Parts: sequence; C-alpha cells; structure tokens
Amino acid sequence: MSRDFHACATCVHFEALKLESGMSYRCSRLGFETRPDYKFNCWEPKSHIKKLIDKQGG
Repeated sequence: MSRDFHACATCVHFEALKLESGMSYRCSRLGFETRPDYKFNCWEPKSHIKKLIDKQGG
C-alpha cells in the first residue's frame, strides 16, 4: 500500500517554499530541489501518511 502514497510531497523531509518567483520544493535530507511527485528510496512518510497506510492495511 505504501506505493500509493510514496512521493516526495508525503515525506517528512519535503519542504515547500513560496518565493516571489513561484514555489520551490526541496528535500532537506538530500539538500537539493525536488518535485512533489518524485520518488526516492530514502522516503520516510509523514505521520498522517503512516496512519493512512496502516488504516488501509499496508
């Protein structure tokens, strides 16, 4: 089930920053820009995502 939620935007390391030029997304763990829909093996889901995964039996 975690594959349904696995994306940078659901990771504890994902940061969204609003800039004058638009939104900037970065991974605080890896230290570079990313996109909400990217996927990396280091993914650590946010607590509410863990609850959703557990609720769906995954």
